[in-house]
Amino acid sequence: MIGEIERLLGDEAEALLSYRAKGISAEHLHLPGPDFVDRVFALSDRSPQVLRSLQQLFNHGRLAGTGYMSILPVDQGVEHSAGASFAPNPIYFDGENIVKLAIEGGCNAVATTFGVLGSVARKYAHKIPFIVKINHNEFLSYPNKYDQVMFGTVKQAWNLGAVAVGATIYFGSAESSRQIQEVSAAFQAAHELGMATVLWCYTRNAAFKTAEKDYHVAADLTGQANHLGVTLQADIVKQKLPENNGGYEALKFGKTHKRSTRNLQQTIPLSGHATRWLTATWDGPVLSIAAAPRATMTLLKPSARLSSTNVLAGWG
Repeated sequence: MIGEIERLLGDEAEALLSYRAKGISAEHLHLPGPDFVDRVFALSDRSPQVLRSLQQLFNHGRLAGTGYMSILPVDQGVEHSAGASFAPNPIYFDGENIVKLAIEGGCNAVATTFGVLGSVARKYAHKIPFIVKINHNEFLSYPNKYDQVMFGTVKQAWNLGAVAVGATIYFGSAESSRQIQEVSAAFQAAHELGMATVLWCYTRNAAFKTAEKDYHVAADLTGQANHLGVTLQADIVKQKLPENNGGYEALKFGKTHKRSTRNLQQTIPLSGHATRWLTATWDGPVLSIAAAPRATMTLLKPSARLSSTNVLAGWG
């Protein structure tokens, strides 16, 4: 097993596997394990129905019972246009093949659109946990705009048998205040119906990208986006792992502290193909992460036997 991990990490294997964080000590982390829901969520305000949904996510697929989670997310048909995303492998114009791919890959869950999951709900909702993405950037308006808008209701997701709902917020964008309010209300409704919640916490603002660096992936900015996501009661947070740091100072806005920047730099390695994407489960301000390179799902066939490394990658 360790040999296979080293092979996947390539030249960065030694640096990543021997890395020791100095900013936050290990005893302050809530690490994955078979009892993760009991340790992290059971004493929260999550209802027994939500706890059951979370446990259902953790206990499905090849990673069942480990505390780790592998989710196949495909909403590219909306976000990037179906033609651009599925033309290289046309079988994915049939949404059922997305669900089949998640099942054959041994995923904990499949996360995709109302259209895909609604079209096959009676056939598959009892075979693999559904996560319905309730908002999207539709990317057809001209000129293109970047705004996450609601495509359906939480009740619709519940009716088609979903275990969880997912949403994206573009933190830092002009539309973020509206998105925060919409997603907060949706997550409350989902928890009332016993579903878990997943939030894609992305930063989005043209000012965040300078001639020197792209601070959309700065540790301090993405870390604050994650903190806001937890405040909205996201049970699972998805974020791009940082590739640089010091966004607040470089862009000269907001408030930060030099110790915060130093601790983030020391806690999370900021380079390497193996640390660009993550699924993060939060307990208050502390997270445990599982990282993986980005997967190109449109190049895979339903019969492909996938490793958890491939299917862990998320929406771009």
